[in-house]
Formats: sequence, structure tokens, C-alpha cells
Amino acid sequence: MGTSRQPRWRRKIGPVTRWLPSFARLATVALLVVLSIFVALRVAAPYLISTGLVRSGIEDALSNWAGYRAEIAGKPVIEFWPTPRITLSKISVHQQSDGKKLLGTIESLSAEFSLIDAIRGRASFHEFHLLRPNLQLTRESSGVIDWTNEGLLARAIAGARDEGGREILDKKLDASVGAITVEDGTVNVADVASGRTYRFDGVTADVSWRKLSSPITAVLIARTSGQDLKLDFSSPSPLLIFGGNKAEMSASLTSSLLTARFQGLANISHFFDLAGNMSLSIGDLPALLTWADRSLPGLATLKTFAIETDVASVPNGFRFDNVSMSMNGSNARGVMDVAFPPGKRAKLGGTLAFDQMNFRSLFDAFILRLAAGEANGPPDGGALQKLDLDLRLSAKQALIEPFTLSDVGASIIVSSNEAKFDIGDSQFEGGALSAHLEAMRGDFDGGGKLQLSIRGADFAGLIERLQLKGPLPLATGSLDISLKTTMPLWKAGAGDVTGRIAFRARAGSLPGFDAEAVREEAARADFFPLNAVSHRAFAFDNFDIAADLADGAATIHGGRIEGPQQTLILSGVVPYRSNGLALSGTIEATDPTASTSFPPLPFFVGGAWPEPVISPAPVTQQGSTK
Repeated sequence: MGTSRQPRWRRKIGPVTRWLPSFARLATVALLVVLSIFVALRVAAPYLISTGLVRSGIEDALSNWAGYRAEIAGKPVIEFWPTPRITLSKISVHQQSDGKKLLGTIESLSAEFSLIDAIRGRASFHEFHLLRPNLQLTRESSGVIDWTNEGLLARAIAGARDEGGREILDKKLDASVGAITVEDGTVNVADVASGRTYRFDGVTADVSWRKLSSPITAVLIARTSGQDLKLDFSSPSPLLIFGGNKAEMSASLTSSLLTARFQGLANISHFFDLAGNMSLSIGDLPALLTWADRSLPGLATLKTFAIETDVASVPNGFRFDNVSMSMNGSNARGVMDVAFPPGKRAKLGGTLAFDQMNFRSLFDAFILRLAAGEANGPPDGGALQKLDLDLRLSAKQALIEPFTLSDVGASIIVSSNEAKFDIGDSQFEGGALSAHLEAMRGDFDGGGKLQLSIRGADFAGLIERLQLKGPLPLATGSLDISLKTTMPLWKAGAGDVTGRIAFRARAGSLPGFDAEAVREEAARADFFPLNAVSHRAFAFDNFDIAADLADGAATIHGGRIEGPQQTLILSGVVPYRSNGLALSGTIEATDPTASTSFPPLPFFVGGAWPEPVISPAPVTQQGSTK
């Protein structure tokens, strides 16, 4: 038999095994040569490289970057292992003109440099680390921060251009940056527009920016006015952003008091030029205002606020779409807009739909607008006093403690010195409720008025649920209230209000008033507590009572409660600030022809609510002799 043929893979592996040892030897030799050169350079570097060259090189680099003159007072320290790095101390950066404006000082600066370039007499640096820098910056009236003069960065910012949404930079203006870290720095920013200086301490930063034409990412942590802040920033077009142009960016600000985020197109020097998505969340609004050295009255219940929205610039303002807002846990969706017309008052308008709404928080926001300038605020009233409102609100359910409304439609309108809050329509206790609150002219300190109308509501269920005491009508009825005050709304008390209140109802009952028991007890006693003789309710077919309010008291004129057989008539004064009573009343026959069976019984009502005392009228007033 003949020999079998060898497999193909056996025929191919033979040549490989012959040249593999040669390749391994060559690779080993090359690796040893590279390692030898690397070690030799590290060993010989101190003798080949001029310390003065590296020092002057980094001085020139700093000066070229910022356009200011860098001066180094400290002795340089150069390390060659594991990477070549120079550390300089006592650095100051001054303006090159005669004014010698100080941009800042740096306690220590270290940077990696190219060993080959240094041996060849050139110095190139990357991976910068700044220890305790102290920068003095100026934010010009245009909004641009003056942090460069005429250096590489300033020329690159000036030369960058936008083409189709992309940042374009000529190659001759481009330069390598690398990573920049900052440790324990201080930054002072003088704002020319406001005249204020903002100080940031404990600044720590990590910046990744490969080249001037490359995208940038940065994380900065700082402390200002006792509050720690963290800023995350990134942009594919940083030169356009720093130059005050509109470009794509992403930024978020985080602290224990608030969190804010924006992603989209923005201009950091002109905030009216942006388009993107933003969110803001405030967990403790009073604490935030305290930190910002601001104070506004009526803020006890307005504690949390959050908003997320798409925002876009429009002429002289912003448009907010897809708004999702929360105030004290009350959530709303809608659209809003804010306008800043030249020479006119700013105006905030829009439509918001709530699932549930707490009117107390809304009233607090309303009062904040009216009371701006109070509580040691700015003399001109501040930003709130310069803002007009035109908001339309709706809610499936709204709480006015302790009452609940449903299917609510409301509005807030503030224009110049006029302010109006309206509930146009709502469902309340099986009926309908509408209300109008208005603040008078005179910087809103001239008082205001309230009009409230309730139709067909179940007051019986309401009184029982609220567990109100005393003889109160249990019926389906209507209530009208018209009040006004000359005191500021946020200061007015019960004694500062004047107006009128009226209640009307049809069939119902007045618990705690037994007309027959009152007649019987009046024949025996000169006075007695009403609750001692009234164990049955007084049924009525018609209830009509009205009172004028003034000086902390309600004056009743001819209140009439008609039952099937007897009618109760009341008039007098109720000093509601003291819960006192000073009323006169009469129980008489509903049908005048039945006056023989139910003769008129005049009486006085005194004591205090909800336990009044009845005193029958003297005999001479009754027209008969006891």
C-alpha cells in the first residue's frame, strides 16, 4: 500500500515554525533597544535638559495662552520619572500694559512636558495641575468674562466661526491643551452691570480639552456664601460659547438648595438667545432666599418648586412649551411665555392645568407679587413688583383648606398697580362656586375686595363634616359674601374688613332650637341657656338672613327663618372677634291668622357662640301681664 497524503495544515505549519524563532529574537532585540533608550533618556535627561529652558518655556506658554505676562518667583523642580514633569511655585500673571492689571496668582503649577522636545531645545507642555490659584475676573456689561487678553485662547475665540452648527477653527490658531486640574482655588468675579463681586472658594475643577478645536467637558466644585455648588459643563463648540456666541452646550448646577439643568443651544453672555430643554428644582424656597440674602413675606407655605420645560427665545422674551411644574406637590402641565418689552413692564402669561391644586400656595405666590418690596426688600420692590401676570389655571381638584373644589377654572391678572384673582367656575358641595379677589391701586397697599358666590351647595353635609357647633342651618342653600378693606391684603385682619354677607335656603332644619321648648321655658324663667331646652331641631321652609360687617362685628337686619307654623325673626349685633352675641328676636306665627295659637314671643340673645343665652323680653314689651 502507498503512503497516505499529509493534511494541508501540516504542510503549512512547517515554514511558520522555521521563521517564528527569528521573529521572536528580532522583537526581543527591538524591545530591549527601546527600553534602553527610554532608561538612558531618563538617566541622562538632567544633564541634557536646561532647567532654565523648561522654566522659561512654561513662562512663555502661560503668557502666550492668556495674553498676560507670567512671572515665576519660586525655584523650579523637575522630575523625570515616571514621566517628565516640572513644578513651579509663586506664579503671578499681570497685564502687559503699564497698568499691570493682575489676572491672578498661583501657589503651585505643575505640567508634563515632552522630553524629546526639551532635548531639542523646545518646550511643549500638557496635563496641567494648578494648586491654590487666585483669579480676579471681570464680567463686562456685554456678559463676556474678561479672562483673556490677546493670547492664544483669545485669538482662537475670536477666530472660531460657526458653519452649519459646527465650530470651525483655522489650523494655525489651533493648539493642544490636554487635561487641566485645579485644587483649592479662589475666583472673584466683578460684575460690571450690577456692581457686585461674587467670590468662590475651595474651587476644584477637572477639565478635559484635547485641543482648542475639540469638545470640552468640565466639572467644577466651589463654595460661595456658605453653600457648596457643583457645575457640570460640556460643549462640542467651546470657543463659540466662550466668545459669547450661540452654540450647543449642556450644563447642570447642583447644590443642597437647588438643582438646575439645561441642554440645547445657548449664549452665556446673552441669556435671551437660547433653545433647548431646562429643569429647575428647589426643595426649600425660604432657605434659598435666605442664602441669596432675599426676604419676601407670606412664604410660610410656599416651600417647594420644580419645573421642566422646553424653552426657546422669541422677540424680547421666552416661550415655554411642554411645561411640567410642581408647587408644594401640586402638579401642572401647560404652556407659558415671558416677555421683556423695551421700556415696559415684564409680563408672564400662560395656561396651566393641574390635577390637584392647593390654593393656599397659589395665594401665597399671589401675595408675594403684591407684597414685593415689603420685609426690608429693595426700595423699588424688586423683580416681582416689576412683573405683570396673566395666567389661566384649571384643576380637577383644588383645596382651599378645609374646603375642596372640583372642575375649577381660575385666573390671575396683574397689570401695573391692579391685581385680580378669579375663580370663574367650580363645583363645591354639590353646587357651584365663583369668587373674585381684587387688590386696589396704590402700590397694592390701598386694600382690596373679595366677592364670593355659592349656589345650591349642601351646607348640611359641610357643617356636619366640619363638626361646627351651635344652631346652624342644615340645608341646601346659597351664600353671598362681599368684603373690602383699606389695609394691605397681607396685613388685614377680621376687624379691618367691611362688607355684607347673606345666606338663603329653602327646606331645612336649624338644630339646637326647639321653638315650643323656648316658649315653655320663657314662661318660667327670666333667662336660660338655649342648649338646656332645645333638644329638637326647628324645621323651616325658608331661610333668609343677611348681615353688614364693620369694626369686627356683624349687624343683622331682619333675618327671617320661616317654619310651617312658626317663624323666627332676628336682628342685632354679633361681635365675631369675641364670639359675643347681642341680638333681639321674635317667635311668631307664620300665618297671621294663627297668632292666637302662636302669639308673638320677643326675646334677647346674649352670651357667647356657640352656647347663647335666651332672655324673654319684659312684660311691657310683650303687651300682656304675667
